[in-house]
Amino acid sequence: MTPRSEPAPDQVIPWAAILGTVYGDAMTVTAHPAPSQVAGIDVAALVAQVVAGPNAETLTSTSPFTLEPLADVPISTDEDVALAFETARRAQQRWAQWTPKERARVILRFHDIMLEHRTTTLDLVQLENGKARIHASEEFMDVLLTARHYAQVAPGLLKSLRHRGVLPGLTKVQEIRHPKGVVGIVAPWNYPLTLAVSDAIPALLAGNAVVLKPDSQTPLTALWAVRLLREAGLPEGLLQVVVGPGARIGPRMVEQSDYLMFTGSTAVGRELAEQCGRALIDCSMELGGKNAMLVLADADIDRASEIAVRACFSNSGQLCISMERMYINEKVYDAFLEAFLNRIRNMRMHADVAWGSDMGSLISQNQFDTVTDHVEDALAKGATALVGGKPRPDIGPLFFEPTVLEGVTKDMRACITETFGPVVSVYKVSNDEEAIERANDTEYGLNASILTKDTAHGRKVGARLRAGTVNVNEGYASAWGTTAAPMGGMGASGLGRRHGSQGLLKYTESQTVAVQRLLVIGPQLGMSDEKWSDFMISSLALMKKMGMS
Repeated sequence: MTPRSEPAPDQVIPWAAILGTVYGDAMTVTAHPAPSQVAGIDVAALVAQVVAGPNAETLTSTSPFTLEPLADVPISTDEDVALAFETARRAQQRWAQWTPKERARVILRFHDIMLEHRTTTLDLVQLENGKARIHASEEFMDVLLTARHYAQVAPGLLKSLRHRGVLPGLTKVQEIRHPKGVVGIVAPWNYPLTLAVSDAIPALLAGNAVVLKPDSQTPLTALWAVRLLREAGLPEGLLQVVVGPGARIGPRMVEQSDYLMFTGSTAVGRELAEQCGRALIDCSMELGGKNAMLVLADADIDRASEIAVRACFSNSGQLCISMERMYINEKVYDAFLEAFLNRIRNMRMHADVAWGSDMGSLISQNQFDTVTDHVEDALAKGATALVGGKPRPDIGPLFFEPTVLEGVTKDMRACITETFGPVVSVYKVSNDEEAIERANDTEYGLNASILTKDTAHGRKVGARLRAGTVNVNEGYASAWGTTAAPMGGMGASGLGRRHGSQGLLKYTESQTVAVQRLLVIGPQLGMSDEKWSDFMISSLALMKKMGMS
């Protein structure tokens, strides 16, 4: 790794003593007051969008790069959450009267406004999340892709459909799509821009209002996106933002939502899904993963090693669809590892709000501690760090080296439990069958990757993997960036899908309106009930012979 900083890698910098006390989830720093501007954006104007009283308690968000404070953000009470839903529900009734094309014009304007504010947005994402600029740019691009795609396809997807009725020609059937009402979105910290707004876009296009709860560590990015949506013409009150601890606000969201979209851990997802079940509302959830990459015997070593670095260490491994396990065919194991490790050793890391870094910081002390624990546990039980394995306080307080572990076994936490950091375990396999079996040996099923020169064979292997998305000769970007195709998890990795037609239609209720003409469906023309039944059954048999559905 090549840092820009001057101190030696083993020099310990007393960040806590310099900057104050860090409290895990919200990372509150007490040594310095929060600035009036962040990335050139007026902080007071941003946080004023939070639904909270004038004397609300506040949380302090900080920059992972330095642990310095960015903003004091008001915390919403239960009464504030109720007000947010009440306001959103009133606005939704008016919004539902807009045509899908009128709604789409707002989202297309938002797309263009985002482009105008590219530099400011990337600065803010870096400052608040700590990721490298290239990875901030990835989620910026995802917002553009999502806005453009759904604005273009929503009017067609939301059109009423005609279906053949039970009595063709006599039964006219129409399927109508209605908005759910108010959609609750609980967004995580790891992609604070796209996972806040890219789930909201299809919900809004479907005619819903949205109440958004961004993570307490990254509220400013979500608030900035909301501001740009309103600038694009989104009606006042339609998109509400509440901030506060998920353990308290999450259940309030379930109680008052007509649909819940959640991205986060499997443990929290299970709790929320149970609450949604009791409330009898639909939900969609992208949850945890322990994603596997399969390096087949015919893989192009140089290209595969390049893909693997991005797949494992994008956003410092804090990406739901990044790779944490690699199954490498024994025929290429040594050659692949040599190329892979060389690339990792040349990775650039710095804590600047600028281009030129291959990996950024971890988000919080909690995440840093989890990564450290998984690595130390594995090493203590016999695993070997082929590269990395150590913190980098010379670069920043929460930086951790990209790490490759060999010899990881099932008694080690890094083997089965999601690390969500820059750590990947490598395993030698004898053939494709073993790789497939071991890749599927997990409760998770979010994403997978296959590296091979034979793409037809790669597709066949991919179809046998228990994962919602599979990328052949890519790590995650091919499937993620194809907004027209569904994306989501199997097993403990989630419920439902984002992207594709499902990513919009899930925010609607389908209604069937059937109009019967001339004859009612019952004994007619003096027929007895037996004769009527014989006539209908004969008609159904004839329809089958005619190939009618």
